[in-house]
Amino acid sequence: AEIISEKLHIPTISTGNILREAIKNGTETGLKAKSFMDAGKLVPDDVIIGIVSERVAQPDCANGFILDGVPRTLPQAEALEAAGIHFDRVVSIEIEDAVIEARMTDRRVCGSFHLTAHPPKVEGVCDVCGKELIVRKDDAPETVKNRLKVFHAETEPLKDFYEKLGVLKLVEGNQPIEAATRDI
Repeated sequence: AEIISEKLHIPTISTGNILREAIKNGTETGLKAKSFMDAGKLVPDDVIIGIVSERVAQPDCANGFILDGVPRTLPQAEALEAAGIHFDRVVSIEIEDAVIEARMTDRRVCGSFHLTAHPPKVEGVCDVCGKELIVRKDDAPETVKNRLKVFHAETEPLKDFYEKLGVLKLVEGNQPIEAATRDI
């Protein structure tokens, strides 16, 4: 999303980042979302649609935007359509669950490190600030497995919804970033 955002000069809107920022700042939306996110559950639709609607109304979205992490359910997709938020293209990055599990459970925070893709110089220590690298609760193996179960039940049906609208594009996700970006 970041690469496409730079190329098209449009913002990437990540609901996960918006919600994590709200949690960090202790906002009402953040506190409401925190318990759901910590358990690996979906944040309620009304919260998601509200933050997305507010964000896409900002001036930097006038020429387009990339949504990352939303919609995740058919009701969210329908609510976005009803709110006048339509998509030129919906990309589904296709990848096996086992690969997703490995990627997410190897992720560490405090910088941009990944044990396999971008390992730190010293194991368990941030190259930038020297603090301990940690696993986010939503990257713990049991949380990842639960999130994938929820994805298959609640998000995967969106492919049919967007295919019927003629905007769905499937992209192979188990390939180098450059190749996936080219395909997108």
